[in-house]
Amino acid sequence: MKEYVYEGKDQEVVLKKVLEDLSVTENDFVYTKEEVKGKLFKAGTTKYHVYLNTDILEFIKEYLNTLLTEMGLEVKFESNIRDKQINIKMYSNNNPILIGKNGQTLTALTAVCKAAVFARIGVYPYLNLDASDYKDKQVSHLERLAKNIAREVRNTGREVVMDNMNSYERRIVHNVLTDFNGVTTISEGEEPNRHIIVKPVSYTHLRA
Repeated sequence: MKEYVYEGKDQEVVLKKVLEDLSVTENDFVYTKEEVKGKLFKAGTTKYHVYLNTDILEFIKEYLNTLLTEMGLEVKFESNIRDKQINIKMYSNNNPILIGKNGQTLTALTAVCKAAVFARIGVYPYLNLDASDYKDKQVSHLERLAKNIAREVRNTGREVVMDNMNSYERRIVHNVLTDFNGVTTISEGEEPNRHIIVKPVSYTHLRA
């Protein structure tokens, strides 16, 4: 993965130079900072280690390809980068194995890829890893389920405790019910047993 190193005292000036030199926008790269101590009669400065998101994307795909080949899977990738988020969709000769029960293998692969990037450059990437539209289908299913539960809560006036979900799934439910009249949602519990409670507005005591 290619690294671009810049040095300077003023962060705004340095980052402006990065934009100009590499012909990129602020969403196209990540960076880490390293404080450099000054020598006698010389003030310290800061080194900026810059990495393009396109290079990070290629690194992740190569890493995944090696990992999945060792698992006996043949995989093709579709990818893009939107607002700093790296999106990679995988299609394999055995998608159930790639996804795992309740998406556990997919979740594990995402965590492993993030850790691999962090070990290399010291930054965790914004990574959305999917397999054969699994997450897209998961989002649709969760949105339908959340709306059905919200209607039940609104009609009966009784709260409903949903099953334990990871942070990604909980965010989907919270988002889809944000503007749903008559109900509100809160998260309770500790990982991995954290869940959402859908409550009627009149019975709700909001908690952070």
